[in-house]
Amino acid sequence: MHYNHNPKFPDNFLWGGSSSSWQVEGAVEEDGKTLSLMDLNTRTKKPYADDTFASDHYHHYKEDVKLMADAGLTSYRFSIAWSRIYPDNSGKVNQKGIDFYNNLINELIQHGITPIVTVYHYDMPVWIDKQYDGWYGRGIIDEFDKYVRTIYKAFGDRVKYWLSINEQNMQICYGDWLGIDKHPDTWFEDKWKVNHIINLCHAKAVIACHELVPGGKIGPVPGYVPIYPDSSDPKDQIAAMNAEEMTEKVWDDLYAHREYNGFIKSYWKENNIDPDIRPGDMELIAKAKIDFFGLNCYRSNTAKYCAPEEEEQAYELNKSGKKGNLKFPKVPGMYQLVANPHVKTTDWDWEIDPVAMRYMLRYVWDHYQLPMVITENGFGEHEQVSEDGKVHDPQRIDFMRDQIYQIGLAIQDGCQVFGYNPWSFTDLLSTGNGMSKRYGVVYINTTDDEKLDFKRIPKDSYYWYLQLVKSNGQNWG
Repeated sequence: MHYNHNPKFPDNFLWGGSSSSWQVEGAVEEDGKTLSLMDLNTRTKKPYADDTFASDHYHHYKEDVKLMADAGLTSYRFSIAWSRIYPDNSGKVNQKGIDFYNNLINELIQHGITPIVTVYHYDMPVWIDKQYDGWYGRGIIDEFDKYVRTIYKAFGDRVKYWLSINEQNMQICYGDWLGIDKHPDTWFEDKWKVNHIINLCHAKAVIACHELVPGGKIGPVPGYVPIYPDSSDPKDQIAAMNAEEMTEKVWDDLYAHREYNGFIKSYWKENNIDPDIRPGDMELIAKAKIDFFGLNCYRSNTAKYCAPEEEEQAYELNKSGKKGNLKFPKVPGMYQLVANPHVKTTDWDWEIDPVAMRYMLRYVWDHYQLPMVITENGFGEHEQVSEDGKVHDPQRIDFMRDQIYQIGLAIQDGCQVFGYNPWSFTDLLSTGNGMSKRYGVVYINTTDDEKLDFKRIPKDSYYWYLQLVKSNGQNWG
């Protein structure tokens, strides 16, 4: 629908920012914390920086929260590092880890900022991985349950919005990139067993939240990439639907309906895959009724028909930050992704498509009728401080303006959206590109080559966002 006026946002709309523990905190072995798999994974991404220091948020959290408050933010989505709470298999809680998150949460609340907390954002403790074979072993389920119950009891009196598993679908689709496909030769079959175990952990997190957090609400955080058909050819339409199923919808259906959908069951049967669903598993999942969806959305994709006799081609992400280095996947008999001539792209070949945001919100609302909050959305680019001592990022301002406007249109369309938390508030460590791919509205003075002073420098986008936030989405600048 076309509207003859700018969109209006609800009076209680949460305007925020987003991060994850391993990408922002640093202090990876400080105050009792032990290493996670992502700590180790970042050390394989040379010449980019690893997360030893990241943005040094661990030592600058008060300054970061003050900058959030000065901008008028009313929410902050972050994650808790499991290995900061349980550093080893002794079963003893690390009090210094509890203290850090208590201090952060209290600082946020003191400044009128609502904490939105992710319990798991890729960073499995190394000791869990060694003891239970990562997500491959069912022993992780009880350990995860113990962990989430500990943090709910510690922080649930103040934290009422919780997120279970960050981008479970991306962990399965890109298991090699995120370091969870420990046995690559059998990953094609194993990933559905791994996925099922993660679903059981998600269920544990949801159930425990409702048991232990008075007034607590919890939802999953799928990574969402809307997928359009390449043409009006009916085969392309089915290909786009296949791509939606295999990268997103299978997971979202499980979260919302608490059972595996017919498409994935048929896929398992056709490919002789046993996801190892055991007695009692689906009964547990059936109890895990989510309250909302957290949604991470950066871009869109386009799909077309891929004949069964085509040769399979793996998705190769652009890791260089130089356009033209992304290789689209081909899945014979299902779909292939292709370039979309109607949208521009970033230096990493990610589509710049604000309409994808409205599409996603409409799609998820139409399918599940559950409230939604944007937990990630952002523009990564190469940046440095100008001679005037400032950071000028007009492309990020344009990106955020267009994306937020589309969120407003989705709200006008009738979608229930209660917050926007862009990735990211400060610059932080990119999943694959260190500090060279910057997302923040606040610049962090450090590089892949040098550990500098971590000075916080608000970018032009910070001041633009400040005006929009303080006007509740009316001052577009």
